[in-house]
Amino acid sequence: MANPGKTFVVEHLDPELEQWSSLEYLTIASESYASGAQFLLSSVPTSLKLPSNLQGAKGLNVETRGIEEIYADKKDRVCLLDPAAPKDLSPEDGDTFDIFLFGGILGDDPPRDRTSELRKKGYQGRRLGPVQMTTDTAVRVTRTVVQDRVPVDRIPYIDNPDLKINKNESTQMPFRYVKGEDGQPIMPKGMMELIIKDSEKSLDDLL
Repeated sequence: MANPGKTFVVEHLDPELEQWSSLEYLTIASESYASGAQFLLSSVPTSLKLPSNLQGAKGLNVETRGIEEIYADKKDRVCLLDPAAPKDLSPEDGDTFDIFLFGGILGDDPPRDRTSELRKKGYQGRRLGPVQMTTDTAVRVTRTVVQDRVPVDRIPYIDNPDLKINKNESTQMPFRYVKGEDGQPIMPKGMMELIIKDSEKSLDDLL
């Protein structure tokens, strides 16, 4: 039986919000909304102005407070998605936890271990397998496991895909993605264009 009504929390922790993050957050919000889940962006600095694509986005809730304050009385229902956790997330964790916490570190290459700050606060941790994921992929996988009850190792993945920039060049993404029905990695709308634009910019820097 599906387990609706979960809450997915990303601790933002940054004074800025990059364009690629806003695309990921928009994707998480719309997928959460479509599946009956909540998406909460916590620890958002009061000085941070949300980009226009996130203002009024369905399924997105923004909080300036941190996770400890918001869920002070529900700590045992919070699961920290932690690459260093001793065990992988399982469908049964959907019975144990209501809130799934992402430390805003997924998608960094190399990974900055912001999760350790949350780990020290005593949240129970689960891992999503051995390979680094983007934040929207990590939420998508978590939702598939705990709401749709699909084991983490049964989800189809694409690791380190090569994205074509133009007919001569491609760039390798150092992450694991969920494989879509079209056989391509599932990415936020607009992300490919952003990656291509960024790589063209960095190529110009080299010239």
